[in-house]
Amino acid sequence: MATVDDLKFQEFDDAANLLAANPDATTISIDEPVEIPKNQHGRLQESGREEDDELLGTDDSDKTELLAGQKKSAPFWTFEYYQTFFDVDTYQVLDRIKGSVFPVPGKNFVRLYIRSNPDLYGPFWICATLVFTIAVSGNLSNFFIHLGKPTYHYVPEFRKVSIAATTIYAYAWLVPLALWGFLMWRNSKVMNIVSYSFLEIVCVYGYSLFIYIPTAILWIIPQKVVRWVLVMFSLCLSGSVLVMTFWPAVRDDNRRIALATVGTIVLLHALLAVGCLAYFFDAPELDFPAPIIPAHNGTTVITKSQ
Repeated sequence: MATVDDLKFQEFDDAANLLAANPDATTISIDEPVEIPKNQHGRLQESGREEDDELLGTDDSDKTELLAGQKKSAPFWTFEYYQTFFDVDTYQVLDRIKGSVFPVPGKNFVRLYIRSNPDLYGPFWICATLVFTIAVSGNLSNFFIHLGKPTYHYVPEFRKVSIAATTIYAYAWLVPLALWGFLMWRNSKVMNIVSYSFLEIVCVYGYSLFIYIPTAILWIIPQKVVRWVLVMFSLCLSGSVLVMTFWPAVRDDNRRIALATVGTIVLLHALLAVGCLAYFFDAPELDFPAPIIPAHNGTTVITKSQ
Protein backbone atom coordinates (compact mmCIF):
# COMPACT_ATOMS: atom_id res chain seq x y z
CA MET A 1 0.00 0.00 0.00
CA ALA A 2 1.37 3.44 -0.97
CA THR A 3 2.36 5.74 1.87
CA VAL A 4 1.64 9.44 2.09
CA ASP A 5 5.23 10.28 1.11
CA ASP A 6 4.91 8.32 -2.10
CA LEU A 7 1.87 10.38 -3.15
CA LYS A 8 3.65 13.73 -2.72
CA PHE A 9 5.10 15.59 -5.70
CA GLN A 10 8.79 15.10 -6.05
CA GLU A 11 11.31 17.39 -7.62
CA PHE A 12 13.61 15.85 -10.19
CA ASP A 13 17.07 16.97 -11.07
CA ASP A 14 17.90 18.69 -14.29
CA ALA A 15 18.49 16.70 -17.40
CA ALA A 16 22.17 17.56 -17.31
CA ASN A 17 22.60 16.00 -13.88
CA LEU A 18 20.65 12.92 -14.92
CA LEU A 19 22.77 12.50 -18.02
CA ALA A 20 25.92 12.89 -15.98
CA ALA A 21 24.76 10.12 -13.67
CA ASN A 22 23.54 7.88 -16.51
CA PRO A 23 25.12 8.72 -19.89
CA ASP A 24 23.06 6.06 -21.70
CA ALA A 25 19.72 7.65 -20.81
CA THR A 26 17.64 9.30 -23.54
CA THR A 27 15.67 12.49 -23.21
CA ILE A 28 12.69 13.78 -25.15
CA SER A 29 11.81 17.44 -25.39
CA ILE A 30 8.23 18.49 -25.98
CA ASP A 31 9.46 21.41 -28.07
CA GLU A 32 11.18 19.16 -30.58
CA PRO A 33 9.15 17.37 -33.30
CA VAL A 34 8.89 13.66 -32.86
CA GLU A 35 10.65 11.78 -35.65
CA ILE A 36 8.74 8.92 -37.21
CA PRO A 37 10.79 5.80 -37.96
CA LYS A 38 11.34 5.09 -41.63
CA ASN A 39 9.46 1.82 -41.58
CA GLN A 40 6.48 3.43 -39.86
CA HIS A 41 6.59 6.34 -42.32
CA GLY A 42 6.60 3.89 -45.18
CA ARG A 43 3.56 2.13 -43.76
CA LEU A 44 1.76 5.45 -43.50
CA GLN A 45 2.54 6.25 -47.14
CA GLU A 46 1.33 2.82 -48.21
CA SER A 47 -1.91 3.27 -46.30
CA GLY A 48 -2.34 6.66 -47.94
CA ARG A 49 -1.85 5.13 -51.35
CA GLU A 50 -4.39 2.42 -50.50
CA GLU A 51 -6.91 5.11 -49.58
CA ASP A 52 -6.22 6.91 -52.86
CA ASP A 53 -6.62 3.66 -54.79
CA GLU A 54 -9.92 3.03 -53.03
CA LEU A 55 -11.16 6.47 -53.99
CA LEU A 56 -10.04 5.95 -57.58
CA GLY A 57 -11.76 2.63 -57.81
CA THR A 58 -8.81 0.23 -57.80
CA ASP A 59 -9.77 -1.30 -54.47
CA ASP A 60 -12.24 -4.14 -54.77
CA SER A 61 -13.93 -3.44 -51.48
CA ASP A 62 -17.70 -3.24 -51.45
CA LYS A 63 -18.06 -0.44 -48.92
CA THR A 64 -20.02 1.71 -51.35
CA GLU A 65 -22.35 -1.17 -52.10
CA LEU A 66 -23.03 -1.70 -48.41
CA LEU A 67 -23.68 2.00 -47.91
CA ALA A 68 -25.99 2.01 -50.92
CA GLY A 69 -27.87 -0.97 -49.53
CA GLN A 70 -28.58 0.90 -46.30
CA LYS A 71 -30.67 3.49 -48.17
CA LYS A 72 -34.38 2.92 -47.84
CA SER A 73 -36.08 2.71 -51.23
CA ALA A 74 -39.69 3.68 -51.78
CA PRO A 75 -42.17 1.31 -53.49
CA PHE A 76 -41.83 1.26 -57.28
CA TRP A 77 -45.37 2.55 -57.85
CA THR A 78 -44.63 5.83 -56.05
CA PHE A 79 -43.18 9.00 -57.51
CA GLU A 80 -40.39 9.02 -54.89
CA TYR A 81 -39.06 5.74 -56.26
CA TYR A 82 -38.36 7.22 -59.71
CA GLN A 83 -37.26 10.54 -58.25
CA THR A 84 -34.14 8.91 -56.83
CA PHE A 85 -32.98 8.08 -60.36
CA PHE A 86 -32.79 11.79 -61.18
CA ASP A 87 -31.30 12.94 -57.87
CA VAL A 88 -28.05 14.41 -59.24
CA ASP A 89 -26.66 17.90 -59.49
CA THR A 90 -25.03 19.66 -62.41
CA TYR A 91 -21.50 19.09 -61.13
CA GLN A 92 -21.98 15.33 -60.94
CA VAL A 93 -23.38 15.17 -64.46
CA LEU A 94 -20.57 17.32 -65.86
CA ASP A 95 -17.98 15.24 -64.03
CA ARG A 96 -19.39 12.04 -65.49
CA ILE A 97 -19.54 13.53 -68.98
CA LYS A 98 -15.92 14.60 -68.64
CA GLY A 99 -15.01 11.09 -67.49
CA SER A 100 -16.71 9.57 -70.54
CA VAL A 101 -14.96 11.94 -72.95
CA PHE A 102 -11.55 11.70 -71.28
CA PRO A 103 -11.37 8.16 -69.86
CA VAL A 104 -8.70 7.45 -67.26
CA PRO A 105 -6.55 4.50 -68.39
CA GLY A 106 -6.95 1.50 -66.11
CA LYS A 107 -9.79 3.05 -64.09
CA ASN A 108 -13.30 1.65 -63.82
CA PHE A 109 -15.93 4.20 -64.85
CA VAL A 110 -18.56 2.70 -62.55
CA ARG A 111 -16.42 2.74 -59.42
CA LEU A 112 -14.90 6.10 -60.25
CA TYR A 113 -18.06 8.05 -61.09
CA ILE A 114 -21.28 6.02 -60.99
CA ARG A 115 -21.43 3.63 -58.04
CA SER A 116 -21.99 6.26 -55.36
CA ASN A 117 -25.15 7.54 -57.09
CA PRO A 118 -26.22 6.07 -60.47
CA ASP A 119 -28.71 8.26 -62.32
CA LEU A 120 -30.93 8.32 -65.38
CA TYR A 121 -30.98 12.11 -65.77
CA GLY A 122 -27.73 12.30 -67.72
CA PRO A 123 -28.35 9.27 -69.98
CA PHE A 124 -31.92 10.39 -70.80
CA TRP A 125 -30.96 13.89 -71.90
CA ILE A 126 -27.79 12.74 -73.64
CA CYS A 127 -29.86 10.33 -75.75
CA ALA A 128 -32.49 13.00 -76.44
CA THR A 129 -29.84 15.52 -77.48
CA LEU A 130 -28.13 12.92 -79.67
CA VAL A 131 -31.43 12.08 -81.40
CA PHE A 132 -32.13 15.67 -82.44
CA THR A 133 -28.48 16.33 -83.26
CA ILE A 134 -28.32 13.36 -85.65
CA ALA A 135 -31.68 14.20 -87.24
CA VAL A 136 -30.94 17.90 -87.75
CA SER A 137 -27.34 17.33 -88.85
CA GLY A 138 -28.48 14.63 -91.28
CA ASN A 139 -30.98 17.01 -92.89
CA LEU A 140 -28.38 19.77 -93.13
CA SER A 141 -25.86 17.35 -94.61
CA ASN A 142 -28.34 16.28 -97.26
CA PHE A 143 -29.10 19.93 -98.01
CA PHE A 144 -25.45 20.88 -98.45
CA ILE A 145 -24.73 17.86 -100.64
CA HIS A 146 -27.47 18.75 -103.14
CA LEU A 147 -27.11 22.52 -102.81
CA GLY A 148 -26.82 24.23 -106.18
CA LYS A 149 -28.63 21.57 -108.21
CA PRO A 150 -31.50 23.20 -110.12
CA THR A 151 -33.74 20.17 -109.85
CA TYR A 152 -33.35 19.78 -106.08
CA HIS A 153 -35.98 21.11 -103.73
CA TYR A 154 -35.25 20.84 -100.02
CA VAL A 155 -37.90 18.99 -98.04
CA PRO A 156 -37.26 18.39 -94.30
CA GLU A 157 -37.25 14.70 -93.43
CA PHE A 158 -38.99 14.61 -90.07
CA ARG A 159 -39.09 10.83 -90.15
CA LYS A 160 -35.38 10.87 -89.35
CA VAL A 161 -36.24 12.11 -85.85
CA SER A 162 -38.41 9.08 -85.11
CA ILE A 163 -35.90 6.69 -86.68
CA ALA A 164 -33.03 8.19 -84.70
CA ALA A 165 -35.06 8.12 -81.47
CA THR A 166 -36.00 4.47 -81.95
CA THR A 167 -32.42 3.48 -82.72
CA ILE A 168 -30.70 5.44 -79.93
CA TYR A 169 -33.12 4.61 -77.13
CA ALA A 170 -33.38 0.96 -78.15
CA TYR A 171 -29.61 0.69 -78.05
CA ALA A 172 -29.33 2.56 -74.73
CA TRP A 173 -31.90 0.28 -73.04
CA LEU A 174 -32.03 -3.09 -74.76
CA VAL A 175 -28.28 -3.67 -75.00
CA PRO A 176 -27.71 -2.90 -71.27
CA LEU A 177 -30.68 -5.15 -70.44
CA ALA A 178 -29.18 -8.03 -72.42
CA LEU A 179 -25.73 -7.43 -70.93
CA TRP A 180 -27.13 -7.27 -67.40
CA GLY A 181 -28.97 -10.57 -67.90
CA PHE A 182 -25.84 -12.18 -69.32
CA LEU A 183 -23.70 -11.01 -66.39
CA MET A 184 -26.29 -12.27 -63.91
CA TRP A 185 -26.29 -15.65 -65.65
CA ARG A 186 -22.51 -15.87 -65.66
CA ASN A 187 -22.41 -14.72 -62.04
CA SER A 188 -24.41 -17.82 -61.13
CA LYS A 189 -21.81 -19.94 -62.93
CA VAL A 190 -18.64 -18.15 -61.77
CA MET A 191 -18.71 -16.71 -58.26
CA ASN A 192 -15.79 -14.28 -58.73
CA ILE A 193 -17.46 -12.22 -61.44
CA VAL A 194 -18.00 -8.56 -60.57
CA SER A 195 -21.70 -7.72 -60.68
CA TYR A 196 -23.23 -4.47 -61.90
CA SER A 197 -26.79 -3.37 -61.41
CA PHE A 198 -29.02 -2.68 -64.41
CA LEU A 199 -29.11 1.02 -63.53
CA GLU A 200 -25.31 1.21 -63.47
CA ILE A 201 -25.03 -0.42 -66.90
CA VAL A 202 -27.64 1.93 -68.39
CA CYS A 203 -25.78 4.86 -66.85
CA VAL A 204 -22.48 3.77 -68.40
CA TYR A 205 -24.02 3.31 -71.85
CA GLY A 206 -25.85 6.62 -71.67
CA TYR A 207 -22.79 8.67 -70.76
CA SER A 208 -20.63 6.83 -73.31
CA LEU A 209 -22.88 8.20 -76.09
CA PHE A 210 -22.09 11.84 -75.29
CA ILE A 211 -19.02 11.93 -77.54
CA TYR A 212 -21.28 11.31 -80.55
CA ILE A 213 -23.09 14.63 -80.05
CA PRO A 214 -20.19 16.87 -81.19
CA THR A 215 -19.21 14.18 -83.68
CA ALA A 216 -22.67 14.29 -85.31
CA ILE A 217 -22.38 18.06 -85.64
CA LEU A 218 -19.02 17.71 -87.37
CA TRP A 219 -20.46 15.06 -89.69
CA ILE A 220 -22.10 17.94 -91.58
CA ILE A 221 -18.72 18.45 -93.28
CA PRO A 222 -19.22 16.91 -96.74
CA GLN A 223 -15.95 14.99 -96.75
CA LYS A 224 -16.11 11.24 -96.30
CA VAL A 225 -12.52 11.00 -95.08
CA VAL A 226 -13.17 13.55 -92.33
CA ARG A 227 -16.37 11.77 -91.31
CA TRP A 228 -14.71 8.38 -91.02
CA VAL A 229 -11.80 9.81 -89.05
CA LEU A 230 -14.28 11.41 -86.65
CA VAL A 231 -16.29 8.21 -86.23
CA MET A 232 -13.14 6.17 -85.53
CA PHE A 233 -11.91 8.73 -83.00
CA SER A 234 -15.21 8.90 -81.13
CA LEU A 235 -15.57 5.12 -81.28
CA CYS A 236 -12.15 4.65 -79.66
CA LEU A 237 -12.99 7.05 -76.82
CA SER A 238 -16.45 5.72 -76.01
CA GLY A 239 -15.46 2.12 -76.67
CA SER A 240 -12.55 2.37 -74.26
CA VAL A 241 -14.96 3.47 -71.51
CA LEU A 242 -17.07 0.36 -72.09
CA VAL A 243 -14.07 -1.97 -72.29
CA MET A 244 -12.42 -0.66 -69.11
CA THR A 245 -15.77 -0.89 -67.30
CA PHE A 246 -16.92 -4.37 -68.31
CA TRP A 247 -13.62 -6.18 -68.71
CA PRO A 248 -13.17 -6.51 -64.90
CA ALA A 249 -16.66 -8.04 -64.79
CA VAL A 250 -15.77 -10.90 -67.15
CA ARG A 251 -12.00 -11.35 -66.87
CA ASP A 252 -12.37 -14.09 -64.24
CA ASP A 253 -14.69 -16.02 -66.53
CA ASN A 254 -13.62 -18.41 -69.26
CA ARG A 255 -11.09 -16.71 -71.52
CA ARG A 256 -13.05 -17.24 -74.72
CA ILE A 257 -16.31 -16.12 -73.14
CA ALA A 258 -14.66 -13.01 -71.71
CA LEU A 259 -13.11 -12.00 -75.05
CA ALA A 260 -16.33 -12.77 -76.92
CA THR A 261 -18.34 -10.63 -74.48
CA VAL A 262 -16.04 -7.62 -74.77
CA GLY A 263 -15.84 -8.08 -78.53
CA THR A 264 -19.64 -8.12 -78.81
CA ILE A 265 -19.89 -4.93 -76.74
CA VAL A 266 -17.42 -3.13 -79.00
CA LEU A 267 -19.02 -4.54 -82.16
CA LEU A 268 -22.51 -3.35 -81.23
CA HIS A 269 -21.12 0.06 -80.30
CA ALA A 270 -19.34 0.27 -83.65
CA LEU A 271 -22.48 -0.80 -85.55
CA LEU A 272 -24.43 2.02 -83.93
CA ALA A 273 -21.88 4.65 -84.97
CA VAL A 274 -21.33 3.30 -88.49
CA GLY A 275 -25.06 2.75 -89.01
CA CYS A 276 -25.94 6.31 -88.04
CA LEU A 277 -23.22 7.68 -90.30
CA ALA A 278 -24.25 5.53 -93.25
CA TYR A 279 -28.01 6.09 -92.96
CA PHE A 280 -28.29 9.73 -91.91
CA PHE A 281 -25.23 11.24 -93.59
CA ASP A 282 -23.89 9.03 -96.38
CA ALA A 283 -27.18 8.82 -98.25
CA PRO A 284 -26.88 7.75 -101.91
CA GLU A 285 -27.28 10.30 -104.65
CA LEU A 286 -30.87 10.76 -105.72
CA ASP A 287 -31.86 10.67 -109.38
CA PHE A 288 -34.33 13.49 -109.66
CA PRO A 289 -36.84 13.21 -112.52
CA ALA A 290 -36.48 15.68 -115.34
CA PRO A 291 -39.02 18.50 -115.20
CA ILE A 292 -41.80 18.47 -117.79
CA ILE A 293 -42.41 21.85 -119.42
CA PRO A 294 -45.62 22.23 -121.44
CA ALA A 295 -45.19 23.79 -124.89
CA HIS A 296 -47.52 26.30 -126.49
CA ASN A 297 -48.54 23.94 -129.28
CA GLY A 298 -50.03 21.43 -126.85
CA THR A 299 -47.05 19.11 -126.73
CA THR A 300 -44.79 18.53 -123.76
CA VAL A 301 -41.07 19.03 -123.71
CA ILE A 302 -38.94 16.99 -121.32
CA THR A 303 -35.73 18.73 -120.37
CA LYS A 304 -32.82 16.59 -119.30
CA SER A 305 -30.81 17.88 -116.37
CA GLN A 306 -27.08 17.92 -116.83
